[in-house]
Amino acid sequence: MKVDSLQIPYSKADTPTKKQKGKLPLWLKGLVLPVIVIAIWQTVSELGYVSETVLPSPLLIVQSFIELVLSGEIFEHLKISILRALGGFLLGAGIGLALGLIVGFSKPSETYVDPTMQMLRTIPSLAVTPLFILWFGFDELSKILLIAFASFFPIYINTFNGIRSVDAKLFDVARVLEFSKRKQLTCLIFPAALSHILLGIRLSLGTAWLSLVVAELMGSSSGVGYMIMDARQFSQTEKVFVGIIIFGIVGKLTDSFVKVLEKRLLKWRNSFEGVH
Repeated sequence: MKVDSLQIPYSKADTPTKKQKGKLPLWLKGLVLPVIVIAIWQTVSELGYVSETVLPSPLLIVQSFIELVLSGEIFEHLKISILRALGGFLLGAGIGLALGLIVGFSKPSETYVDPTMQMLRTIPSLAVTPLFILWFGFDELSKILLIAFASFFPIYINTFNGIRSVDAKLFDVARVLEFSKRKQLTCLIFPAALSHILLGIRLSLGTAWLSLVVAELMGSSSGVGYMIMDARQFSQTEKVFVGIIIFGIVGKLTDSFVKVLEKRLLKWRNSFEGVH
């Protein structure tokens, strides 16, 4: 009896259809809503329904942005803001990650430390700003510490929850294999909790960038937040919009960077990506 060679049946799903070929790229789809909003905004401004002092047209905002770029003013403010946000984030996220690992790994540490952390987490950054000014003055240290305070809690909570969400059966396997505490942490707990930790980093970066605005209102003489406040005093609304857009763009770029990092580090994980 002869057996024919195995043939894989051809499926239309294996080749892209005309409908699939005609689909817009994801990045282009994300631009559809902003383009529509800008078009309506420009039309309303040109028709004179709203004063340019209240809501300047997109073209006026672009002109102001070009002027700031050519003068170099925007780069000076942006560089200082990024350094402040990065310094505060590294300090706060570093301590949050370390403490989250300790508290998540140790039950006694959770008993003594976590209740205090949960209480401090509910205190808004604006509420502690006067204290930071009294303790550290208006120098760079107070701004960096305020950003660190805000960015500490997202990564602490997510690291703690990530460790506690590790399947208990994996610890049974670790005991059978006689893993040391260090090996359990590096080979078992940390990889299993990595998705939560990366989420905490994303949230901490966003929080650091948001708290930067508050920090730069503390008697600052430079930075994007200072530029916005200075423009407000002189009713330069288009310059205020430039600062707001810069905050949004940089925030999105940092978030996208962590998302790319997450895809690379977690490409072994097969998870649901939503219904198409």
